[in-house]
Order: sequence, then structure tokens, then C-alpha cells
Amino acid sequence: MVAINSNYNIPDFSLSPRIDQVGVEERAKRFTARSIKTTSKVNGLKLVLNMIDLTTLEGKDTEGKVKQLCYKAQHLHDAYEGLPTVAAICVYPSMVKIAKQALGNSGVKIAAVATAFPSGQAPRDVKIRDTKFAVDNGADEIDMVISRGKFLEGDYNFVFDEIAAIKEACGNARLKVILETGELVTYDKVRRASDIAMYAGADFIKTSTGKIQPAATMPVTLVMLEAIRDFYYKTGKMIAMKPAGGISKAKAALHYLVMVQETLGSAWMSNHWFRFGASSLANDVLMQLVKEKTGVYQSGNYFSID
Repeated sequence: MVAINSNYNIPDFSLSPRIDQVGVEERAKRFTARSIKTTSKVNGLKLVLNMIDLTTLEGKDTEGKVKQLCYKAQHLHDAYEGLPTVAAICVYPSMVKIAKQALGNSGVKIAAVATAFPSGQAPRDVKIRDTKFAVDNGADEIDMVISRGKFLEGDYNFVFDEIAAIKEACGNARLKVILETGELVTYDKVRRASDIAMYAGADFIKTSTGKIQPAATMPVTLVMLEAIRDFYYKTGKMIAMKPAGGISKAKAALHYLVMVQETLGSAWMSNHWFRFGASSLANDVLMQLVKEKTGVYQSGNYFSID
């Protein structure tokens, strides 16, 4: 194994905790019943905006599309004063340099998907070169996908070593490890993959690529949040979380924030420790904020698509 986390006692991942499916789904459902009052709602919606990674990951991406997305990241709705920026722009490595130029000194981070995203089906040396290319071009964060085939075969050492190698290739960039939970199927496997990723050096654990359904769900996210909590109790190290895909409504995003607060605490309530991978979420949050301010909904035509 690559000794990235040599200060930790690496556990036997085959012995990761078993998850009570009925229990975790019931706990997740309870978070959707919380009532959030007007002032707290507005503050929560602004926090959600500041936690979003605006994303474009299509084969047809152009420089113009990436520049437009970067503009939106910095100007979500100029008619509403005092809005934050989003947390990051997420693009393919080939578009990192364009995004870096467009974002300038805005403070918006640049995340790049690497390691043969979204399949992960490439040799390790290709994945390492992909990662280093993105970092060399200015990426602040790397989103990698785990080798789900190896994980499902039970080759946990392979998955651990690959994450550790990519972490080393990241240098100073933060590493988000995508589990692709829709392909892992069970909560037990989601918990085991979360443990492997964190002990191997992940700075974030992330649910999904957004290319597979189901993507992020509240029960899956809760399983991962509880893994982060247990890891923190054992090591003293905070790990960030990113549910990605399937979160498109402001109300649902607020429920996720309640779940983070009650599972991990207020220390995790910033975009350094929690993100949403949901570009379509931004416009719904903006519509809700305008409604709270003016009393009426604006048409979707008042908000840019990209």
C-alpha cells in the first residue's frame, strides 16, 4: 500500500460497519419534516448557493460555454444585491485553463474531473497523468472516480492504493473521491467505500458522477455523513462531503443542510466542508430567494441557463 495516511491504523475494510437499511431510511426521512422559518430559510438558501459546484461535463463543451458558466458563478443574479458566489466551477481537465482565466481572482475554485471520468476504466498511469495535467493547468480540486469493478470484486487494496496514488499526484489540490453509489447498490458497500476513500487520503467523499441513476439520495448521503463522523472520532481529521446529481430543488437542499448540521455539527456548515454537485439547483434557489424578498416568483426566463 502507498503510505499516505501512515499516522492512522488502517482497518480491515471487509469489517466496515453493517448498515440498517430500514433505520437509515427512516432517519433520513425525518430530516424532511423540519420546519424552517423565513429568516433562517433566507440564510440557508444563500448558504446553499455558496456551496454549489456549477458543472459542465459534456463532450460538446466549448470554451464559450465554460466562460459563460464562469460568468454565472460570479454573477448569479445581479438584480439581487448581496448574493454570494458559488463554491466552484467543475469542468474537464482540458477546460481548466479557460476557467482559470475567466474566474481570475474571484475566489471561485476550479474543480476538474480526472481519472477517466466517469467510468474510471483506464490504467493507473493514465489517471495520474490526467490528474497532474489538471493540477498543472490550475485546478484547485480534483474529482476522481473509484474503480468500481475492482471494488465490487472485493479488491479493496487496489482501490485504496489507487486513491492514495491520485492523492499524491494532486499536490496541494484537494481530492474529491466519487464512489458512484448508484453502482454500489447497497448501503453496506457505500459505507465500506467511504471508509476506504477516507483512509486512503480523500479530502472529500462524493456520491456520484451525475451520469448514473440513482445519484445522490438522502439515505446514501446520511450513510456517508455517518462514516465521516466516525472517521473524525477515530482520527481527529475532518473530511468534506459532496452529494452530486438529483438535487434540483431548494427545499431538498435545505433538508440536506439540516441533515449535515444534525449529523456532523456546525463546523461542517461551510463550502469548505460541504458542497452540492447540482447546477440546476442554483436557479431554483434564486427563484426562492426572490420570492422571499418580493413576495412573487420570477419566471425562469429572468435567470440564465448557464
